[in-house]
Amino acid sequence: MAYQRVEIGVWQFGLLRGRIRSSALSWRWRSFTSDPKNPRASLVQGGDGNFYGTTAFGGMNGENGTVFQITPTGELTILHSFRGSDGAIPWAGLVRGSDGLLYGTAQGGGANGDFGAVFRITTSGGFTLLYSFSGADGRAPQTALVQGNDGNFYGTTAFGGRHGDNGTVFKITPDGTFTSLFSFSGTNGSRPLANLVQGRDGNFYGTTGQGGANYDGSTVLGDGTVFRITSDGTLTPLFSFSGADGRGPTAGLVEGNDGNFYGTTQFGGANGDNGTIFNITPGGAVTSLFAFSGPDGSYPLAALVSGSDGNFYGTTSGDRSFAGTNTFGTVFQVTPGGAMTRLASFNGGNGACPVAGLTQGFDGNLYGTTFEGGSGGGGTIFRLVGGPVVAVSATYRL
Repeated sequence: MAYQRVEIGVWQFGLLRGRIRSSALSWRWRSFTSDPKNPRASLVQGGDGNFYGTTAFGGMNGENGTVFQITPTGELTILHSFRGSDGAIPWAGLVRGSDGLLYGTAQGGGANGDFGAVFRITTSGGFTLLYSFSGADGRAPQTALVQGNDGNFYGTTAFGGRHGDNGTVFKITPDGTFTSLFSFSGTNGSRPLANLVQGRDGNFYGTTGQGGANYDGSTVLGDGTVFRITSDGTLTPLFSFSGADGRGPTAGLVEGNDGNFYGTTQFGGANGDNGTIFNITPGGAVTSLFAFSGPDGSYPLAALVSGSDGNFYGTTSGDRSFAGTNTFGTVFQVTPGGAMTRLASFNGGNGACPVAGLTQGFDGNLYGTTFEGGSGGGGTIFRLVGGPVVAVSATYRL
């Protein structure tokens, strides 16, 4: 599918009042002091056709964040505002379980202080706190869950664990029974900031933002790793990044049609430390596919999504400290062979700093979020259109 343009403004977070028009689009806004803001995660489409997501901040209970629903035509509804005791600052997106319910994590809050939580929510907003972390079992889960073939959910925490606060891998049942599977120790990885993906072989694959073979725990924290872990917690390090081939992978992997896994690193590469796109075989052989140079994008923080056309789609978050083009972030396409095409650029007014991946909707279009920018400064939701451009009217209701 050839994507033609980005419709920015399906929703603009933080916009308190006013009306915006363009030749193709119009949006209607109301004023709310409880406006959600700063969506940091990908959207997930429910069986009802609506999209569901989280905002890291805002809401009706302080700045603890929200869970929201947005229709394909732009009507946004807050489903839950976090209170702190039930979680806070949800950095990760939601996953739709086989039971039709939505599951997620909050990196802060919870019943045990401020270590984070796992929750379940219905599409109508019925909220259940499933588990609160306590530190030794992990803390600060910053990634989405993945449901395994066994029906359980698997995830990571960026910190905590039994070996020097390097993070963990865990399993949790749909009713909240929790099992800590693995604690990172540094040389096998540190700071898992990305969701897991289950491969065709039944194992889970993931990345850590730091750690690796050259980790010493003090002056050298490592450039990150790719690992494989079984459902019972046996972990195998597959690859340690070294800088020129990428460093700091903060995104999860996606399995391609060829059985290899594709991912991004936030930094490193051959073109000025602007980040890379790579693939890795299940056995751990890495190929650098593309190195960003700045003008074509920089600092990809999010996972790629596999499009129905066989290509991969992603975002770069940009770097506004440098002059030039594409400093507010981009949307791009990359082929399995590494040919990269920039599809759209953000400019601040239409969004900035897309740190989340894209979601392909049932209509074939790609949907995404930006963490900042828009008329209210609190981020946007956008749609990358593959067919005729359709006017969108966005309204907000509690």
